[in-house]
Amino acid sequence: MDIIHIDTCPICGSQHLEEAGTCVDHYATGESFKIWKCRDCRFRFTQNFPDESVNARYYDSPDYISHSDTRRGLMNKIYHWARTFMLRRKRNLVTSATELKRGHLLDIGSGTGYFAHEMKKISWNVTAAEKSENARRFAQQHFNIDHLVSPEELENIPDATFDAVTMWHVMEHVQQLDHEWELVNRLLKPDGIFIMAVPNFESADGSIYGTHWAAYDVPRHLWHFNSENVHTIAARHGFKMLEMQAMPLDAFFISILSERYAGTKNAFVQGMSTGLKCYFKAGGRPELSSSIIYVMKKKKNG
Repeated sequence: MDIIHIDTCPICGSQHLEEAGTCVDHYATGESFKIWKCRDCRFRFTQNFPDESVNARYYDSPDYISHSDTRRGLMNKIYHWARTFMLRRKRNLVTSATELKRGHLLDIGSGTGYFAHEMKKISWNVTAAEKSENARRFAQQHFNIDHLVSPEELENIPDATFDAVTMWHVMEHVQQLDHEWELVNRLLKPDGIFIMAVPNFESADGSIYGTHWAAYDVPRHLWHFNSENVHTIAARHGFKMLEMQAMPLDAFFISILSERYAGTKNAFVQGMSTGLKCYFKAGGRPELSSSIIYVMKKKKNG
């Protein structure tokens, strides 16, 4: 199998790297993967991960909700409920940050198209980019998204096309990290808005669960950020950070999964209890949230 070995920190360029622990792919294969960390900036990453050309089996499951829209099982039902709650919040965040009632949006990693559809309903022109052919087919059949493309097709889109680009829990998956940031910058109009959400390994729940923390999600998640890491790489690629927002529901969802992975009896009850503790511990502070939404503006000279 083709694997990718990291010997230089993608965030700060340091080579002071060391092993931080071992995580198991509880979702698909049961395989173990090492998490490494940078001693200088604390960034973490999955070491020796499979190249994207051979990693389909780690996603290829009818239970992978981002691609299949399955409602089987309690956790997937909870996910659908939480997504309904978050769609309106995400929509309002885009319109507020851009100060536009209508505009051109690129949603990268659009999955089954729910957010793209949410923006289309308020008359935004939406381009949705998704790697999974099955997910694109679902989005086309259910939502008739205007422009539905594969990630490779984004390379052909002209510069400065979009008022906003969104990536909801996608940046942690992309193999070519710097290239993805460069692509977003290129496709945004001057002063365009970039909004992304990623897990935060320094969250209250991340600290509790350690290597059982479900949001490590190896080997699908390649990069594991804290808020300082995101600020650093955003500035390097020509973005000014406007604000961070907590994703309060993620602590509950991730805690339940983490308890399940740890083999806890009554994982749902224990996870809800831990999620509640983490919610109050974070106290609305994004830097302790299970996942963080980052709102950035493209610098005029970016």
